[in-house]
Amino acid sequence: MPGSDSQVSHAPGALTSRLRLLAAAALFSSGGAAVKSIQLTAWQVASFRSGVATLVFLLLLPEARRRPTSRVLAVAAVYAATMILFIQANKLTTAAGAIFLQATAPLWVVLLSPWLLGERIRGRDVVYMAVLALGLGCFFVGIDPASATAPNPLLGNLLAAVSGLTWALTIMGLRALGRTGADGESWGPASALWGSIFTFAGCLFLALPVGPSTPKDWLIIGYLGIFQVGVAYVFLLRGIQRVPAVEASLLLLLEPVLNPVWAWIVHGERPGAWSLAGGAILLVATTVKTGLDARPTRALSAR
Repeated sequence: MPGSDSQVSHAPGALTSRLRLLAAAALFSSGGAAVKSIQLTAWQVASFRSGVATLVFLLLLPEARRRPTSRVLAVAAVYAATMILFIQANKLTTAAGAIFLQATAPLWVVLLSPWLLGERIRGRDVVYMAVLALGLGCFFVGIDPASATAPNPLLGNLLAAVSGLTWALTIMGLRALGRTGADGESWGPASALWGSIFTFAGCLFLALPVGPSTPKDWLIIGYLGIFQVGVAYVFLLRGIQRVPAVEASLLLLLEPVLNPVWAWIVHGERPGAWSLAGGAILLVATTVKTGLDARPTRALSAR
């Protein structure tokens, strides 16, 4: 059938699209280590990174230059909250804790989608929620000790968990926009653009005045805005068009896998056993559920 996963996955350029998704995940994953390398405050990193990303979106995503609707601005607002919380969390806890706890977003999606989107909860969704809750609890059973790169792990973990909720709201908001009409799916770039604008403007008051900084700080800010957010999002947008949603979800799991690796290589940061256990539970559960959810789709595509 037109638009089926089997046809999409074998379309010309599918390999290039998969490589774009992997490149997007790799760029996204560098955020934790990069943020920890900057001596600027979390408010400054969030604001200036998003300011640079705004320019990148305007330059590389012509479809983002649309007059936003109130719904687009609402999605952009929760996306901005996600970016701010994630930067704050990375400054306070380990990179592993920040990314793994944000990866609990599917838990919130399953919990809230019946009320916000009218989607039914299935039996296996309940099992999935229970497993994700178990993984989430691991981060708060054994709190990692404070360190130079993670001075307040408990607060950082809490902020990262809230970022999982706001990221879930972003996902559901984009899904709702996709139902608004034939052009609904094209509102994603505009939501990202306005989310960056909100983050830049919303944090700027707390970011000024700028204290002591080094040229390295500003180079990293430039890298974060141009590549870790801007170019990565463009890769994601261009790549996901020719890759089945299930396969795209699995390819993007490269981000939470690599994120703590970069922090370990650059900063020698080693998350504790409980954090690693919780992260492993979240990743395995998400992978298994993604595979199970794909089975009906594959059966239909094979007819």
